Formats: sequence, structure tokens, C-alpha cells
Amino acid sequence: MRLSHILATTAALTLGSTAAMADKFVGYGAVDGWNVHIDTEKGTCMVETKDGLDNVIQMGLTKDRAIGYIGIFTKADTNIRTDVKQDVALLIGENLYVGEATGMRGNITKGYSGGYVLTDDPEVYDAIRRAPTMTVFPEKEYSFIVDLAGTAKALDLAKKCNEDQLQ
Repeated sequence: MRLSHILATTAALTLGSTAAMADKFVGYGAVDGWNVHIDTEKGTCMVETKDGLDNVIQMGLTKDRAIGYIGIFTKADTNIRTDVKQDVALLIGENLYVGEATGMRGNITKGYSGGYVLTDDPEVYDAIRRAPTMTVFPEKEYSFIVDLAGTAKALDLAKKCNEDQLQ
């Protein structure tokens, strides 16, 4: 088991509506059920998918490109609060990554809640590329499994997208 430091923040994305998303994000491409968007405010790219339960998974880079984020959002009732950090563990393949997550509400479209974790450990994304699922263990809520099918190709496309933003 490998432990890695995962940081958290509420500054990753703050969208209030689909219209706000259209202003901030521009479509770049799609692959294996994942969409890649250019974040016009940060000049970076993110990947996003929605599972069969309407949960949204997002991954991308902060503006300085030094830290990656993983966000998971749901329409289900949660006790997630935007003003309280909570411990979280992510089981990706055989590796356990621990840290803190801060909740966010209304960032994708009205009715969603969830949170982001940030990491500066490239091994996290290497594990995500290889693993079929990620199990999330929040401090105060039930654990749940995230399907990672297609992430390798989506992250490859996001890498190309990020390189294009530097030109």
C-alpha cells in the first residue's frame, strides 16, 4: 500500500449554470465516453464524464499546471458542506491515496454537489490510467466506486489539449 499526499481546495471550479459553463469551457474533443474541454480562464484542459447514475467525474490541472484535480459530483442527497474539509481515501488499483477534500455545490449545474481533491503526485494519474475503478472512502459518507473506463485515452487527449494551449 502506498500513501500519497492529496491536497484539497474549493477553487478548482465554481460554475453556477450551464450558461456559465459554456462561457468558461470550450469543447476540444471526446474519446471513450469522456469529453475534453479547454478551461478558458485557466488555459488548461479537463476531462469529464457522466455515469449511468448521473454522477459527474472531472480531472484536470490547475492554472499553474503543477497540481492535478479530481472532482466527483452527484445529484444524490449528501451531507457535503462547502465550509468543512473532510478526510478522504482513494483506492486506485492496489494503491491507497489519502488526504482532504472540500465540498462544493452547484458547480456543474444546479442540483449537483460533490468535492475536489488536488494532488501533485504523478503516480495518482498513472494509477488512474491503469485501474478499471477507483473506490472513494469519504470520512463521513458511504464509500462508492467510480468507473475509470476510458481514462487512459481521455488523459492522453487532455495532455495533447494542454500542450496545444501552450502554443
